[in-house]
Amino acid sequence: MNVFNRNINNIFFIFLFSHLVIWTLVPSLTNKNLPLDTIEALAWGSNLDWGFDKHPPMSAFFLEVFFQMFGPQDWAYYLLSQIFVLIAFYYVFKFANEILENTKLSLVSVFLLVSIYFYNFTTPEFNVNVCQLPFWALVVYFSWKIYSSKEIKFLDCFLVGLFAALGFLSKYLFVYLLISIDLLFVYLIFFKKEKKFDFKYLISIEVFLVLLVPHFIWLYQNDFITIIYGIKRTGLEDADILNYIQYPISFLIKQLGILIPFFFLIWLLIKKIKFKFNFKDKKLLFLITINILPIFLIFLTSIITGSKVRTMWMTPFYLFFGVFFVYIFKLQINLKKINTFLYSFLLLFFLSPVLYSYVSISQTEKRTDYPGKEIAKKTQTIWNQDFEKDIQFVTGDEWKAGNLSYHLKSRPVWEGISTDEILKKSSQFICIDEICLGRY
Repeated sequence: MNVFNRNINNIFFIFLFSHLVIWTLVPSLTNKNLPLDTIEALAWGSNLDWGFDKHPPMSAFFLEVFFQMFGPQDWAYYLLSQIFVLIAFYYVFKFANEILENTKLSLVSVFLLVSIYFYNFTTPEFNVNVCQLPFWALVVYFSWKIYSSKEIKFLDCFLVGLFAALGFLSKYLFVYLLISIDLLFVYLIFFKKEKKFDFKYLISIEVFLVLLVPHFIWLYQNDFITIIYGIKRTGLEDADILNYIQYPISFLIKQLGILIPFFFLIWLLIKKIKFKFNFKDKKLLFLITINILPIFLIFLTSIITGSKVRTMWMTPFYLFFGVFFVYIFKLQINLKKINTFLYSFLLLFFLSPVLYSYVSISQTEKRTDYPGKEIAKKTQTIWNQDFEKDIQFVTGDEWKAGNLSYHLKSRPVWEGISTDEILKKSSQFICIDEICLGRY
């Protein structure tokens, strides 16, 4: 079996299509309810704003667009998630072609991503982590265009600013990629003097900041609630000296554990582990900037602040790991003996959805087993006993209230956790188990 004797681009698009179909169908058929993060963001999307109590607005925006198109059809949101993953894969492949100058190796670099947990098991749940993926890939790709070109193009700078803003408005951790790329350009322009400063660079910054203005205003008006939530999630409020040691070490161990299948596939590809870093190599310098530097910076943050880095936060950080390792081991890769790698890739590719299905069906106390549709029907019946008109709003926690907002035919707006103010303005309402529904 040697796919490399065929058209590589065709093989790549078959891979993309297969990934989309499998990871849309499998959760659609095995999950009874949408996952937690997706329901939460759908709740936010019913009442769109420039930010929410946990995250910036992008994930909610895209989910709401899909809700307006498809309504409460679970498969649509699994599809949305895969579209985001595939866009990321596509630009990884495009970038790899320019870095490696070999379509066969570019395909290998994308195939390697299948071995990373973040790009299979976790992709059905559309959340802020998945939402970052295409923007992370796009920022890297167009930053590379600027980095590698002798002539700086206005459009490339504009697109970097645009996608950087969309990525940041998906999740604040996106800033680690932006800082890494900025440090590279500062180093090359002001220290190494290898690049001249071009005023077109400022276009990226201007576009980025302009697009963030509404969110920053919202943050100020809402007492920086999103940032406060992030601080709580990192454990910074827990002033324990051990955090400065245990959190960074735990972070490294977990990341290495996640990457074991990846390194196994790398091992299958190469004759022997042999590489030499040449820091004058401009391609290598860029690859280190986008792959190693963001991870180092987040690790350094954990050491300095004693903050906890949750595993899922690293979802976009490994998108270009395949390109990076294929590049440094390029001379050791033997494509004539690639069958073992391909068989292992296919095993992982098809085994992942099988395991996902098994877990989804066999374990019955998951969020995705929540009887959201049934509860919505019962709630609607209770409402209809007292009122004739449709439910317009729902209040309560994002999970229970969010499920009602999603499943009820009238698509009531989620008005937040607090109920007092909205209920005072309501003409008709009922409350069931800390969840309130009503009309304005």
